Amino acid sequence: METQYIATGDGCRIACRFDGPKDAPLLLLSNSLGTDSGMWEPQMAAWARAFRVLRYDQRGHGASDAPAGAYSMDRLGRDAVELLDALGIGRAHFCGLSLGGMVGQWLAVHAPERIDRLVLANTSAHMGPPSAWQGRIEGVLRDGMAPLAEASIARWFTPDFPALTPQAVEPIRAMLLATDPAGYAGCCAAIRDMDQRRTVALIDRPTLVIGGALDPATPPPHSEALAQGIEGAALLMLDAAHLSNVERPDAFARAVLDFLTT
Repeated sequence: METQYIATGDGCRIACRFDGPKDAPLLLLSNSLGTDSGMWEPQMAAWARAFRVLRYDQRGHGASDAPAGAYSMDRLGRDAVELLDALGIGRAHFCGLSLGGMVGQWLAVHAPERIDRLVLANTSAHMGPPSAWQGRIEGVLRDGMAPLAEASIARWFTPDFPALTPQAVEPIRAMLLATDPAGYAGCCAAIRDMDQRRTVALIDRPTLVIGGALDPATPPPHSEALAQGIEGAALLMLDAAHLSNVERPDAFARAVLDFLTT
C-alpha cells in the first residue's frame, strides 16, 4: 500500500500506510525513537494475514514532519488520536515499542475508548534522569545522528546479533541515520519530561507487556513494574535486547497474535 498523510491540529503531517484485508480487525503500530514504521517489517507478513495493520511514522521520524522544538507525550498521544480520527477509525488494537509503548500508555489512560487490546513492548513509564536526555538532545543537535546511530545499535541488540544478522540490523541503522536530528531531539524531550508511573494504574484495557531479558535501555524491572502496575496485565520476557521484535521476530509476532486473537 502507498504512504498517505494526515495533518494534525498543529499542522504536522503524519505519514501512514495500511496493510492487510480491509475487513479485518484493526491493529495500530507505533515506532520507537530513532526508527520509522519500517521497524515492524519482520512482523508484517504474519500480522497482515489476520489484521488490517495501520503503521505510522512518529512525529519527527521517517516521512512525517519534524517540527523544531520540544515535543510532549501529550502531543505524541494526540497525534495517534488525530490519525485515527482522520482515517475514520473508532477503535483499534495497539502495539508500540519503546517510545511507541509510551504513546500506548498515554492512549490507554487519556483515550481508552479508542483502544481494544494493548501491547507495550520494551518500554517504560519513566526513563530518567532528565539530565541524560538533555545531554542527548544537545549532542544530536550539535553532532547529528551518526554518533547516536552507532551507540544505539550497540544498546538495541545483544553483542553478537549485528555481526551474525546484518540483514536485520542494517535497515535499523539506515533508519537512525535518516532521522531528522530536530525530530529526534523533539521526541527525546517528550521522554525527558514523561512520568506515567502513577497513571498506568488507570489502564483498564487487556494488556500484554513484552520485555527484553537483556535490554539495557528499558531493563527487565521496567517491564515488570508496568505489568504489576496495570491490573491483569500479562508479562512476556524475550531473550533479546531493546528491539526485541527485530531480534526475536517470530516469537514476537506469535506472542502478539496469540494475545490479540484469544
